[in-house]
Amino acid sequence: MSLSQAQKKAFRSIGHHLDPVVTVSENGASEGVLAELDRALGDHELVKVKLALPDRDDRAAMLDELVAASGAELVQKIGKMALLYRHNPRVNPKLSNITRFENHHGRR
Repeated sequence: MSLSQAQKKAFRSIGHHLDPVVTVSENGASEGVLAELDRALGDHELVKVKLALPDRDDRAAMLDELVAASGAELVQKIGKMALLYRHNPRVNPKLSNITRFENHHGRR
């Protein structure tokens, strides 16, 4: 599933106010990091990830690996931060960032 430009814009608006849930360091995408990312995407659908890697090419490669391993879609990447989205049809509305911030900033 590919996100439309309108969906990406709405998700970026929500994501701006989120704190990073997962941080990837120079140790890379370990099983623990991938498990935490999977749990976060399952609970929140839209999560911010911090890539604490000094090299831009390393960050891009790590982000590609995270997206492929998690089945998520990249919404936005700015510097060392990335916003990932994966739809969960059985999400808890109290945990989902999409549902909780549905009417955020005048959005409908």
